[in-house]
Amino acid sequence: MPRGLQVQATSITLFAHLLFIAIITLVLIWLLHFREGVAFNSSNPIKIFNLHPLLMLGFILVGGEAIMAYKSFPGKRRSVKVVHLLLHLIALLAGILGIIAVFKSKKNAHLANMYTFHSWLGMSAISLFGLQYILGFFSFMFPGAEMSTGATLLPWHRFMGMVIFLLVVATAGMGLVEYFMFLGLFRSPEALVVNFIGLLLFLYAVFVTLSLILPTNY
Repeated sequence: MPRGLQVQATSITLFAHLLFIAIITLVLIWLLHFREGVAFNSSNPIKIFNLHPLLMLGFILVGGEAIMAYKSFPGKRRSVKVVHLLLHLIALLAGILGIIAVFKSKKNAHLANMYTFHSWLGMSAISLFGLQYILGFFSFMFPGAEMSTGATLLPWHRFMGMVIFLLVVATAGMGLVEYFMFLGLFRSPEALVVNFIGLLLFLYAVFVTLSLILPTNY
């Protein structure tokens, strides 16, 4: 890679990492300070529900880090592929737990499930992510996978990975707006926190996409 592009790629991934930290910080401030905290087992369904945005945003952020792994982690390609795989696994587990949390909270509060476009997209996104993960493992990591097959599938793997990532980001944005409206957060300090989470999440998606577009250093 030319030195200029290498410096540019490094700057982009570094800024994305800073956005990662900023988003997590704002989410924790939002849920712990403005909301009622988080808990997986509680008599308060709101605390259980609050795990949903925390884990789903974690799903997005760790998934983004997995996409950027080839720019973020030095080392041999095989080692970076393992990091990529493990980060996506962590993201997938966070997403599954996030969905379990929202179903559990609504069950405790006697509320209906799967009645919004946000929920439809969310289930579609997590299902596609899981399918992409399984196909990617057997195409690129499984001992019997052929290099020629992996090389043919790689452009489609990257394309579908970004489509799913952007779908998840869009779904999260819809969820933030939905929760914002439900809570009636107009003209409140909490509204600023939620809006900045959405804005920074959008920027994170932009910089993750840029990191994928720029050529790798091998």
